[in-house]
Amino acid sequence: MTTVAFIGLGNMGGPMAANLAKAGFTVRAFDLSAQAQETAKSQGCEIAATASEAATDADFIISMLPAGKHVRGLYVDGDAPLFDVIIPSALVIDCSTIDADTARHVAAAGAEKGIGFVDAPVSGGVGGAQAGALTFIVGGSEAQFAQAQPVLQAMGKNILHAGDHGAGQVAKVCNNMLLSILMAGTCEAINMGVKNGLDPAVLTEIMKQSSGGNWALNVYNPYPGVMKNAPASKGYQGGFQVDLMIKDLGLAMDVSQQSASPVPMGSAARSLFTLHKAGGNGKLDFSSLLKLYQDKGE
Repeated sequence: MTTVAFIGLGNMGGPMAANLAKAGFTVRAFDLSAQAQETAKSQGCEIAATASEAATDADFIISMLPAGKHVRGLYVDGDAPLFDVIIPSALVIDCSTIDADTARHVAAAGAEKGIGFVDAPVSGGVGGAQAGALTFIVGGSEAQFAQAQPVLQAMGKNILHAGDHGAGQVAKVCNNMLLSILMAGTCEAINMGVKNGLDPAVLTEIMKQSSGGNWALNVYNPYPGVMKNAPASKGYQGGFQVDLMIKDLGLAMDVSQQSASPVPMGSAARSLFTLHKAGGNGKLDFSSLLKLYQDKGE
């Protein structure tokens, strides 16, 4: 039976590991949080005492970590780098959203030891992770992409090959920059309509059926009560935190500078989310940006 080591059992990683176990893989999981490990155990995962224990002799190693420094520390630079214990036939699938240079650096370090590595950041949020309906944006060789397919298909519905190592990360930050712009515009429009007496649910339906329809409006509505399962209707809890959106927008700004790509709307969105964070909202879902417009309009 195929063994998958899963490192990082947070809001995204936990459900992803559970879906792998449900699909019949042997999942050997590790996280620094004891509670996260207990949850994974209850969902069919084996629990390892360390990341090295999880990765030893595993056929695939999947990581879902906060930032590039954590990925480098796990595989290359840490006290017990996993590239020292991973078998050469294994494939590392890093699903973290990090800078492309780090993805390329770790891939090259793995290649020196005969270990395959792909960057495979995800889109679809916590709901997509729970439903096994994520989109994976993969950077790596054609052969590595093919090798990763059976594992990724157990966690997602769209598996896309963006190009060579690092390409998955570039595509992901382009996507999230656009998402931030769409969410900011959606918040602006709904707030203006409500301030002028419109019912937010009625306005949403009108815009969904018109040219203003977009993902943030259609399936992740930022106004409380309009969509039952959206974070906005749960006190902006769960979902994708403002802090993480700001991190991704920082990565997008780095890419824009490195390639001399003008991003005036992306820069404006980053400023809005940073202002929102300054109000103490960093741990809320990013759709809570609506609160910034509501507060400024009072």
